[in-house]
Amino acid sequence: MNTKGQTGTGSSAGDKSPVAASDVVFYGVLRGLENQTFVPGQRLVESDLALTFGVSRNSVREGLQRLVSEGVIELLKHRGAVIRTLDLRDTMAVLDVAELMTGLLLRAAAARQEQCPDLKQTLMQSLDDLQAAHDSRDDPTFNRSRRVLYRALLDMANNRELRRLFPMIGMPIVYAQHRLPMLQQIRVRDYRRMVAVVLSGEQEAAEALGRQHVQNVSTCICDNYARQVVRE
Repeated sequence: MNTKGQTGTGSSAGDKSPVAASDVVFYGVLRGLENQTFVPGQRLVESDLALTFGVSRNSVREGLQRLVSEGVIELLKHRGAVIRTLDLRDTMAVLDVAELMTGLLLRAAAARQEQCPDLKQTLMQSLDDLQAAHDSRDDPTFNRSRRVLYRALLDMANNRELRRLFPMIGMPIVYAQHRLPMLQQIRVRDYRRMVAVVLSGEQEAAEALGRQHVQNVSTCICDNYARQVVRE
């Protein structure tokens, strides 16, 4: 398990500023969840993480504490740090918050889209990259392109509270736990619709479509859960 190449994952493209060692752990675990290096329910051992990311155990502890505070991992008696596993109720709770936040994000981005020509280009390029990654089943590139898309939306929205809170919603755990082919198809389709309505400047429609996207994700997960219950 070697993820040392993820040292810069917390920075925007072209940012050469140094990254704190604890950030290497924090973003490394998140990227590992995306790429299936780490999975929900997995125990995280400090010494292993220190070796994997090339940092001190103190830095590992700092990174783990941040992951705890953002709900990615939990500290269990006799087991230590464990990546959270969400039951259906917890998953729906995360998605309820994500629905509201995504709607607010798209509304704010639509309100400022005329002021952000460079970000418009970034959004359109990210859509092409997402489609290409989906077609070639390149999950790491898909996840990276998705981050570029949302970062561009956050930059366009220019709302400090959204920028602070949006990454804390808990969607990395949801997507790590529910790796459904149909779910990725929904995301590709919805992202195109979301970007189109944001660039149209229609704020109410943008908010509605942002919320609808998360509702579509929720329906897909619930339908899959129902099928599993029937099979059991």
